[in-house]
Amino acid sequence: MSARSHITSHVLDAATGTPATGVPVTLSHLSADGWVTLAEAVTDADGRVSQFGPETVPAGRYRVTFDTQAYFASLGQTAFYPEVQVVFELSEVDAHYHVPLLLSPFAYSTYRGS
Repeated sequence: MSARSHITSHVLDAATGTPATGVPVTLSHLSADGWVTLAEAVTDADGRVSQFGPETVPAGRYRVTFDTQAYFASLGQTAFYPEVQVVFELSEVDAHYHVPLLLSPFAYSTYRGS
């Protein structure tokens, strides 16, 4: 297996206290021409995306989009937020950026993980 990606993610279903398996996730970079998709993935059985985009990326603005509607539909539930977008600045090009999402049908939160 290759080194982990520069940017990784994890989704926890806060309503059940379990990993959110099967969440489609997209990583995009803001270029002069607009948002460019770098990678698409689906969270694994532990709710993680560890191979997500290139091993290194340049400084700049990035966006992680979580398709929460697809996840909740797979559980037979509706979601108030059909998608969650987390936009952040990557400034430390040698640092690892982890973007976790705590999710429930009617709320979400995020933070810079380690």
